[in-house]
Amino acid sequence: MARRMLRLRLLFLVVAVPLGLWLLLPVFSGGAPPTLSGKIDSKRRQIEAKKGRERVLTTTIAGYTRRINVLQADINVLQNRQARIQADLDAKLAELARIQERLRQERIRLARLRARLAEARIVLSKRLVEIYKADKPDVVTVILESDGFAELIERSEFIQRVSAQDARIIRRVKAAKADATATAKRLDKLEARQAKITREVIARRDEVAAIKGRLVNRRTSVEGVRAGKQGALASTRERRHSLEGDLRVLEREQARITARLAAASGAPAAGPIRAGSGQLIWPVNGPIASPFGQRWGRLHAGWDIAVPAGTPIRAADSGKVVLLGWTGGYGNYTCIAHGGGLSTCYAHQSRYGTSMGASVSRGQVIGYVGCTGHCFGDHLHFETRVGGSPVDPSGYL
Repeated sequence: MARRMLRLRLLFLVVAVPLGLWLLLPVFSGGAPPTLSGKIDSKRRQIEAKKGRERVLTTTIAGYTRRINVLQADINVLQNRQARIQADLDAKLAELARIQERLRQERIRLARLRARLAEARIVLSKRLVEIYKADKPDVVTVILESDGFAELIERSEFIQRVSAQDARIIRRVKAAKADATATAKRLDKLEARQAKITREVIARRDEVAAIKGRLVNRRTSVEGVRAGKQGALASTRERRHSLEGDLRVLEREQARITARLAAASGAPAAGPIRAGSGQLIWPVNGPIASPFGQRWGRLHAGWDIAVPAGTPIRAADSGKVVLLGWTGGYGNYTCIAHGGGLSTCYAHQSRYGTSMGASVSRGQVIGYVGCTGHCFGDHLHFETRVGGSPVDPSGYL
């Protein structure tokens, strides 16, 4: 008997100790792997974070774009100013060329006058020598040496002409010399003034070009930063789209699991009428796969209740069918007005169980669950609306 008891104790230790260690293992391990709902919530948080970064990057890029537009406007103003300065410079240079041509012509004329003056001086010198050698004729000599009155007149006129011609040549040369000297001085002043204006215009043009160069460099730098931000934005959007794809896969998997669990539960096809704490009954019996609220950056206007395809949908309250038909992403969509501005809507139905304008009673089957429109698995999208605007169904169920 003692040996038998000992064997039983040993058997107990062999079985119980490993079993106890196995039961305690989850407690001391690193923890259970994340659930499907946890993964979905994590993906949603990651998506919202990416959307927040997208909004920041979009705002930043818009700011850089505004800076580039301002810099480009400044560059355009400077380019117009530079064009005006260049046009003024070209006009001044053309005027300088005309003045220099006039100066060249005047100098040629002055050289000719000087040559004529030199020639006249030579002739005048010879004439003076001849007069000196011949002695200066007086009036008596001219009268006595004249053969007649006619010759006397001719000799007097000749002497006067010679004197007048010499005086005229001298006066012309003096006037030409004075004119040429004044012209040369005047042109020298104009040339000096033109050179000063030209230097000023060139300095202004160079200054404008330097400022424009700096602005172009700044614009190029800003464009480079904007391009980098746009690359980051594109990368963030690509990552968000990838996360959204992962989220859709997880939600489809969750919907399939929920539908299988509901089908395996052995509950009736429609299930018993489930009354809530509010004035409405549940349209189907099943878990809430996605609640009312913000989802993927926009309002999810109702509850997604996970139930198998073909599950009958009950009217949440008595009322009149005011909308029945295909409605965009909702697919087959039915809305019932209950009075007082309250209405309920049922989306993604596989088929209808009522008709437009029909009066229905609470609990009456008005359709069947499916996955029409934009959805990722069989479920009922249920909405409560007040005055046409969606509100959280939890206040009515």
